[in-house]
Amino acid sequence: MAVPPEIAVELVVVGQGADVADDWIAGNIRKDDIAITADIPLAARCLEQGARVLGPNGREFTEDSIGGALATRALNSELREMGVLSGGPRPIQPKDRSRFLSKLDQLIQAGRRRRDE
Repeated sequence: MAVPPEIAVELVVVGQGADVADDWIAGNIRKDDIAITADIPLAARCLEQGARVLGPNGREFTEDSIGGALATRALNSELREMGVLSGGPRPIQPKDRSRFLSKLDQLIQAGRRRRDE
């Protein structure tokens, strides 16, 4: 995998197994880092470390919203097991991409301001 030779980019290869990558991320993320994930349990773990978390649809996970997101995930999982619900999340729409890019820029700029203080 090619990685751009930029300061803030690092390729990390972890072992195989369930949640090994998530465990590495949650164990190495720091306060004010930005995590981008659709994985709600990983988002919760990153928030616990003080990171900012953004979903690929542009929705920011916060301490106030993560509990509801985890509950909804659990409910949907149960409904899928019962056969009531099928499929996964809806595809990313152009408006999601626009919201994502805008929110990511806001998070980056806010982090820069905090760093410069």
